[in-house]
Amino acid sequence: MLRGRIISTGSFLPENVVTNYDLERIVETSDDWITERTGIKERRVVNNGQTASDLAYEASRIALKRAGLKPRDIDLIIVATVSGDMPFPSTACFLQKKLGAKNAAAFDLNAACSGFIYGLHVASGLIKSRMHKRILLVGSEVISKFTDWQDRTTCILFGDGAGAVIIEGTQEKRGIYSTHIDSDGNLSELITLPGGGSMHPPSADSIANRLHFIKMNGNETFKVAVRTLTEIAHRTLEANNIEASRISLLIPHQANIRIIQATAKRLNLPIEKVFINIHKYGNTSAASIPIALDEAFQTGRIKDGDYILLEAFGGGLTWASSLIRW
Repeated sequence: MLRGRIISTGSFLPENVVTNYDLERIVETSDDWITERTGIKERRVVNNGQTASDLAYEASRIALKRAGLKPRDIDLIIVATVSGDMPFPSTACFLQKKLGAKNAAAFDLNAACSGFIYGLHVASGLIKSRMHKRILLVGSEVISKFTDWQDRTTCILFGDGAGAVIIEGTQEKRGIYSTHIDSDGNLSELITLPGGGSMHPPSADSIANRLHFIKMNGNETFKVAVRTLTEIAHRTLEANNIEASRISLLIPHQANIRIIQATAKRLNLPIEKVFINIHKYGNTSAASIPIALDEAFQTGRIKDGDYILLEAFGGGLTWASSLIRW
């Protein structure tokens, strides 16, 4: 059986560090308050002029180098993002140009914070069907450009960054065992960026009403996140006939430490089996899981034969999970 396998990872974080103490000087908040409620201590923010495709390029370049590949060896580029360079062309096309990946098709995918696993779902299917041989999948976000730095409830949460993986086929007993995706548009109002689209195109009114910034109902989002992440993680384990005790590492979307802890508890996974880096980077949306995946592998938390469970939740609302055998 042919399945997709991640053969290489890479990640890139901007140099600028914004700490909770920095935010204390901008809005009414405190390091203690942010840490207790989110687990975040600091986040990275791009320089002026840096774009999603710039971050994606750096992460992709690292992944290609580690795999011993050239950009011409890639035949498809998928970029998961909600903060792309422009509404169009796609950020994936900008990335293709910067890499010089002349043999690749390229497109963006928007599933908010679940975007990377949604991309994994698409890439895995294309590998299985033999439509593509080698896929570059990137999660890249510059959420700081759409963060309302006057809103104390959201500006504390988000950061910028990019993570990349290269996926090709294998017939070994490893790789992407399954991916599971879900959504509920009836809950779309819980996390939105209202301005900029056909519903609220750019105008003096949209700017005055601050519609070009992220809006979020944190309390309701928390409740739905814990429930749906637990359900889809269990569904993923059941689909592969594997007990949670066999999971070597859970890599969750890094949105909120309390969501991470609650989900791990419901899966009966000790926190030692959960990869956490939210304290360093905050919520980097679609870049969150590939950054964590790269960091976990590079620091020795992932070894050959390990079962890795991924899970994410984001605007849409969307949620997703995947089981990988490394």
